[in-house]
Amino acid sequence: QVQLVESGGGLVQAGGSLRLSCAASGRTFSSYAMGWFRQAEGKEREFVSAISWTGDRTYYADSVEDRFTISRDNAKRTVYLQMNALKPEDTAVYYCAENLYPRRYSDYVNGGEYDYWGQGTQVTVSS
Repeated sequence: QVQLVESGGGLVQAGGSLRLSCAASGRTFSSYAMGWFRQAEGKEREFVSAISWTGDRTYYADSVEDRFTISRDNAKRTVYLQMNALKPEDTAVYYCAENLYPRRYSDYVNGGEYDYWGQGTQVTVSS
């Protein structure tokens, strides 16, 4: 059974940084694409970033481009999201997810294409 556990969330002032981690267990982590999504209170879940299983392809939402960086360490079975220059509008619960067979860009950004999800970690950015 696949298990994804996020960590690294917390409270930070605007302009600050946080690094989220997502540790995977239960299957061959290195063979699957990983993504980060977020859901703010009262809003729908939205795509944040994704990375291919080799790490050579990364994707970002326009709202986080140039501020967030996704990476993965297959030996540690962990995917990271480095978040810099945080804004109050980045406040949300952040989820990592695993995608077994992404074939095109839309597969990476569509949450419905992901097969397993973590429980989420809260990120709060104060102004």
